[in-house]
Amino acid sequence: MEWLILLAIGLIAAAIGALVGLGGGIIIVPALLFLGGTSLLDPVSPQIAVGTSSVILIITGLSSTLAYMKQKKVDYKLGFILFIGSAPGSIIGAYANKGLDMSLFSLYFGLFMVFMSFVLMFKNRAKPILGTRGILRTFTDNEGTHTYSIEPITGTLASFIVGFFGGLFGIGGGSLMVPAMIMLFAVPPHVAVATSMLLIFLSAGVSSITHISLGNVEWLYAAVLVPGAWFGAKLGAWLNARIASKTVVLLLRLVLIFVGVRLIWQGII
Repeated sequence: MEWLILLAIGLIAAAIGALVGLGGGIIIVPALLFLGGTSLLDPVSPQIAVGTSSVILIITGLSSTLAYMKQKKVDYKLGFILFIGSAPGSIIGAYANKGLDMSLFSLYFGLFMVFMSFVLMFKNRAKPILGTRGILRTFTDNEGTHTYSIEPITGTLASFIVGFFGGLFGIGGGSLMVPAMIMLFAVPPHVAVATSMLLIFLSAGVSSITHISLGNVEWLYAAVLVPGAWFGAKLGAWLNARIASKTVVLLLRLVLIFVGVRLIWQGII
């Protein structure tokens, strides 16, 4: 029974993560913390939850990136510019994670999730902050040709912060990077989501090495989560091209608020 639950968690988390570019760790981490210590799973520490989630994010990122590559939505230049900052950020975040106890982790993670729910509220309404500065790019889809730009220095600094939170919380950083790409560089939402999954794949690979070296991975749980994550990411990428993302983002915001408030309460008491 517990294995079916983990399989379902991996599937749902990866599908939602790939659909809106969040990666899925924002669901896997609290799910492991919630189920750990119940009759279903053995107790799971914050470090184990984050480390295991980081490994799963490699699978989610790879699977969805391959799907988005076929749809020709991935901006490789933008992805690798952002990776320059996110890689060291994710390493520092992974090491910073080991200093958090359960109460602090629940409180910080809960506040972070609630904050992200409000960021997602404005994600599709945001206007580009940097205008047309930097490297100009174009993307053509069935809605026409979109022009946007990449400002390398700003992008690197922003991705460092995103990588830090990704390594600290095991969420991959997409919940920050997608709105950042839209607000800072006017990246079309579909391109932002697809490129975010490439970035999550690369950053998760870096942070996972750190977590593995620290012994923060429960390999048995990871092995069960992997199949669900692989097919869930494919499903999310497939849905991204076929349904309105506004409805999904609204549902995700409600989930983030619910889980975030619960974790804040758990951290306080």
